[in-house]
Formats: sequence, C-alpha cells, structure tokens
Amino acid sequence: MKRKLRMGMVGGGRGAFIGGVHRRAAALDGEIELVAGAFSSDPKKSALSGKDFYLKPSRVYGSYQEMAKKESELPENERIDFVTIVVQNYLHFEVAKTFLEAGINVICDKPVTLDLEQARELRKIINKSKKVFALTHNYTGYPMVKLARQMIRKGELGKLIKVVCEYPQGYAITALTGEDKAIANWRADPKIAGISNCMGDIGTHAENLVHYITGLEIDRLCADLSVNIPGRTLDDDGNVLVRFKGGTRGIIYASQVSNGDENDLNIRVYGTKKSLEWHQEEPNDLIVKDARSPRQIYRRGNDYVTGAAADNTRIPFGHPEGFIEAFANVYNAAAVAIRDERAGKFPRKSGYDFPDIRDGIIGMAFIETVVKSSKSKEKWVKFPAIPK
Repeated sequence: MKRKLRMGMVGGGRGAFIGGVHRRAAALDGEIELVAGAFSSDPKKSALSGKDFYLKPSRVYGSYQEMAKKESELPENERIDFVTIVVQNYLHFEVAKTFLEAGINVICDKPVTLDLEQARELRKIINKSKKVFALTHNYTGYPMVKLARQMIRKGELGKLIKVVCEYPQGYAITALTGEDKAIANWRADPKIAGISNCMGDIGTHAENLVHYITGLEIDRLCADLSVNIPGRTLDDDGNVLVRFKGGTRGIIYASQVSNGDENDLNIRVYGTKKSLEWHQEEPNDLIVKDARSPRQIYRRGNDYVTGAAADNTRIPFGHPEGFIEAFANVYNAAAVAIRDERAGKFPRKSGYDFPDIRDGIIGMAFIETVVKSSKSKEKWVKFPAIPK
C-alpha cells in the first residue's frame, strides 16, 4: 500500500486534550492522515471541529452511527482505514462495536470499556470481524520501556523477585483541601467512568506497564482504595499488593492526591541477577542495578541500545523524546497491522507490538478485582482467568 493510512476519529473535538494528543501522534511520522470524524455528540460542534482540522464538510458527521454507515459505503479508495475512539468510557463499547461491524479497524483509548463483561463481549466481536483492534496504553511506546522488556525476556535480570509500580499524581489536592474549586472530572462519575476513578484511569496504566515489561500474570491481589475528596464516591487513591503466577510479588500504587507529584509513573523490577528502574518523567534513562557492582544508566539513542528500543527511536542521543513520540510508536505498530489487514495478510504469526483486546480485558479485570478486594473482609481475591 503506497499511500498514507486514512484515519477517522470519534470524539476529541475542540478543547479535548486527549484528542489532540492522538492526532499529533498519528501524524508524527507522515504515515497517517486524518480525513473524517464525528468529533462531538453535538453536530454543530462536530462541524466546527472539522473546520479546525481542515476536513471536507462531507466527511464530518453529526454522530458516530452516521459516520460508520457512510464511511463503510464509500468506495474502497476513499473510506477510512481505521477509526480512533476518544470518547468517555461508557461509550467505548458501542462505538467500537459499531465500527467493527461496519468492517472498519479500531484504535481505542483506555480503559477499553465500562466493565469487564463488555470487554469480553467486545473480544468476541473483534474475533468475528477479523479486524485490527489496538488499545492506546501509550507508555508501552517508550524506547526504554521496550529495552526493559527485552532485557527481561533475555533473562538478564534472572528470576524476578519483586515488582513495584507507582503512578502518583497530585492534581486533585486542591479539591481535597477546599482551597480552590474542585476540578471538573467526569471520571469521578460512575455512570460515565465505571466503578473506579483513580484505579480505572491511571492504575490500569501501572498494571499494563508491569504486564508489558515483565510478562507476569496476576494470580491474586489485596487492595485498599480510599475516597479523600468530599462529595465523591469513587476512589482517588489506591494501594494494591499483588501475587503473580510463579511466585513473584508486587506492589501497585496509584493516586490523584499525592501532593506535589505531577505524572510520576515509575517501575522497579527486582531480579536475582539485576534490577531495573524507569521513570516516565525521565523517560530517556533506564537504570540497571546490581548489589555486586556499580549501577548503570542506559540512555536512549546510543548504539548499545538495540532491538525494539532502537527501532522506536527517531533522533540521536542527547535530544530527548517523550510523551507524543511514545504515543506515536503505538500508532506506528498498529499501522503495521492495519496495512496487513488492508492487504489481506492480517494477522502475522510473529504478532505485533501494541496493546490489544486481551490487555484491555486484563485491565478491566484488574479494576473489578481491585474494587472487589477493597470491599472484601477477606481482602485477598483470586484474579479471573484471561484466555490468551
């Protein structure tokens, strides 16, 4: 296929932070072009966003249902190759279902659905459609995250003993203290976000990062969630003890009231041979540690960094890459699969390097098990089996 992939978008219009992130990431490497969208549930607002993005008025729609129908009826050389879904959580399932059943590939923001039941049902729809479904857990796109994964797969850390992953944010502290107006947050509404706020929003990123880097599967967990902001019902802080299959232990902590923290997602993986540490706010460094020798710092862009980490690096060492680039790497990986699908070669036996529906199901199972554990007197709760 000697052309750019044609992208559509549902949601993400004027004033939407995450919609802009997706558009910039998709366009970064010149392989994808936004050509259509239903950017708001309000047709007038959708039309205004279409003007902002210089789209043809005929390709800007008043609803996602209209968009899926009309795009699927266009000639093969005009219709979108995939749609990006950046609406609120409660709409993810219906929008994804509509486009998959219309024969259109899907890239969806996380969490994948409103609940675990929907996620499992979506997997059936994806399998039946034989279309590409990618989930934008964007932190998997960082080169040094990929290097960490590569090192563990090669056995360089030895047997894994313990994993600690933290995602502290402090943006909601003024809502807690009352010194400022509470930040408007639809994720605090269970009808829109689901049964969890903090763990559903950022805790799932921490869980996914652990799974992506280590490959470990959760066996059981013990959680303690808390609601600190007056008037809210969903968690804004949570602590989870994890037992992984095979014996490795772990801690996953996520918070929106960690005063002074910005977006400090970080992970530490401890093995018998070596350990490693990575911080999202300093993403170009991977720290490798051993009690028997000085610690090392691997830096993105150097010749000693090989494999997927090198493949997902754009510029030489000394020039920092960050959030948008990591997001773009997820899009690029999904684009490989979408090109394969359009050429009748999907899926590849070797697989693809992007989060998929199984990752989404694991994320929803994590949310539901964490909430269940936090409410339980017994605390330790078995994690549900997730088929490969």
